Amino acid sequence: MSAGKSVDEPLSEVLTPPPAAPPPPPTQVSAGVPAAGVRTEARAPDGEEVPWQRLNSRLALVDATRFVLTILPSVLVTVVFGRGFDAWPVLIASALGVIVSVMALRRWLTTRFRITEDRVEIRRGLLVRKYRSVPRDRIRTVDTGAKLRHRLTGLRVVTIASGEARTSFKLDAVAKEQAERIRDDLLGVQRNDAAQPEVPERAVEETLLARLRWSWFFYNVLSVWAFLAAALFLWSTSLTLQMFDVDLMEIIRDAIGWDALGVGWSIAVGAGGGFLLGTVGLAISFVKERWNFELVRTRTDDGTALLTRQGLFQTREVYRDDRRLRGIHISEPLLSRWMGLAETEVISTGMRWIPGSDASSAILPRTHVSEAHRVAVLVLGDEHRPLRAPLRAHPRAALYRRLAGTVLTLGIVAGLLAWLGATGALVRGLWLIPVSLMPVGGVLAFVAYRSLGHTMAGPYLVARSGLIRRATVVLQHRGVIGWTLSQSLLQRALGLKTVRVSSAAGARFYEIPDVAADEAVTFIHGGTPELVAEFLADRPAGDPPPDMGHENSSS
Repeated sequence: MSAGKSVDEPLSEVLTPPPAAPPPPPTQVSAGVPAAGVRTEARAPDGEEVPWQRLNSRLALVDATRFVLTILPSVLVTVVFGRGFDAWPVLIASALGVIVSVMALRRWLTTRFRITEDRVEIRRGLLVRKYRSVPRDRIRTVDTGAKLRHRLTGLRVVTIASGEARTSFKLDAVAKEQAERIRDDLLGVQRNDAAQPEVPERAVEETLLARLRWSWFFYNVLSVWAFLAAALFLWSTSLTLQMFDVDLMEIIRDAIGWDALGVGWSIAVGAGGGFLLGTVGLAISFVKERWNFELVRTRTDDGTALLTRQGLFQTREVYRDDRRLRGIHISEPLLSRWMGLAETEVISTGMRWIPGSDASSAILPRTHVSEAHRVAVLVLGDEHRPLRAPLRAHPRAALYRRLAGTVLTLGIVAGLLAWLGATGALVRGLWLIPVSLMPVGGVLAFVAYRSLGHTMAGPYLVARSGLIRRATVVLQHRGVIGWTLSQSLLQRALGLKTVRVSSAAGARFYEIPDVAADEAVTFIHGGTPELVAEFLADRPAGDPPPDMGHENSSS
């Protein structure tokens, strides 16, 4: 396998996805069918039925080992240390571990699968038999991964996703070589297999788009979630030590010197220590999940695909067919925005999409927004560069709507607190708190307004909005399947409309709030004129829609 081209080479030399084209007709064979001459998994000669296969037998050894390890803590606590029912956390954990181990062993005994010329089938169950079948041309992603116990025994977990939860399933687990053959067969990935002399010699062509940078380490571990991670760790540790008559809180109080420092300094030192502890935990988690991260574009039998590799103890590889790519989603959380950080996902058909998560749609860890834009250019191609297109600012009425919402919400809360204070249910004067927060709410309303923007850039629709998580969506026109225009009473009074874009990809719909009412239909016409032609029928023939303009809206 070649090492791939460097990310520093000119953009013109980087593999780009095929040009936008309508999706293939239903009768066309998709990427699931490999090229002629390539050996496929579980194929039988003509006229013979493809045999059913079972999961790898080494999985039974893994499950048996896990069963022993789950009951070992209970044995030590009850027999060696003489603890009884007061060791209930360990006993419950061991009981759950035993149940999981037995269920895993049962799954190995009852699961069978096979891959034929046109579909993937799996059946499992003893008393209740379950059967699933997925046509090969409906398969969207094939994810191969391995936890530490799988890696130690040479096993891999293959996740086959069709975009529908009821027809997606896992093969947990098969041998590493078999997992690679299944993945390459279903996705049509080109391989150079020395064990197949009938296949012409060829190397997989890959272009490196992004590789792990250690600056990302600080972007992903410095977070307010460190406090939650530290609290969960201390809570679980405290429960464990209580079984041995050890009071963790007393140890922490003595270490801090609560009586000597006083309440204020003790809280400050405890918060700092908790943040440091949580940061260490997040750092370990990041290294474990993102070790050796790479994003590459690789050749398949009939196109290209985006591939991510990552993981230290649990390795993971995810392929995403470029033909199903419809755009890019870049989100910037409020607390990370001041550092210029962003999270990047692809918008693709048939793929789970959860913003901010580590789902199959995520192609980068949290990184600097400039790096996210650079990778987006490589993913989408450098012809139009929609992320650099100037966005059209929304009307000033959108700011008035946000200010009115802030004042109304805080005013209602202040009135409710004042009434409760007058009746004696709460302390008097609490109504001053929401009143004092109105300036802060006004600033946040202005920030939310400055985040609004939209435009058309070549074959792409670009929209940006959001306060807590500002999202920039770049969506191909061919990914739009419908539009919805809506107005609240306040929007009608201010002359605004909310445009909802429906798509078969990504989150299934995207909103562009508070567009000028007289501009909404014109904006839709710029992307999909055939959908709104009847609404513009009264426009003189040959007269193009009004210019959308290119006013810049920066935050």
